[in-house]
Amino acid sequence: MYEERLKLYDKLVAQCPNFERKGKTMPYTSANGYMFSLLNKDAQFGIRFSKEVQEVYFQKFNTTLYKSYGAVMKGYILIPDELLEDQQLICELLNESYNYVMTLEPK
Repeated sequence: MYEERLKLYDKLVAQCPNFERKGKTMPYTSANGYMFSLLNKDAQFGIRFSKEVQEVYFQKFNTTLYKSYGAVMKGYILIPDELLEDQQLICELLNESYNYVMTLEPK
């Protein structure tokens, strides 16, 4: 399952020209000094958004905060498996997240 999800993650990130996948053991994307998406060891996909956007997406996508290695990742939502079938939507969400972290004070 993990290898399939990793291939999908790589495929989705490759469709976004503003950033690239990083990390060997923990795949992630980052910009402006902030990580904004990642794939955890349980093959779960999380994307970072502002608190206001998170609240909307919790309802819209019937999801929760994202957890990685047993810790809640504040600012990230868990992307439900059924959403991963809509690659265009996921690319839009990745780009939205990228645009969000670019508004933050650089680290």
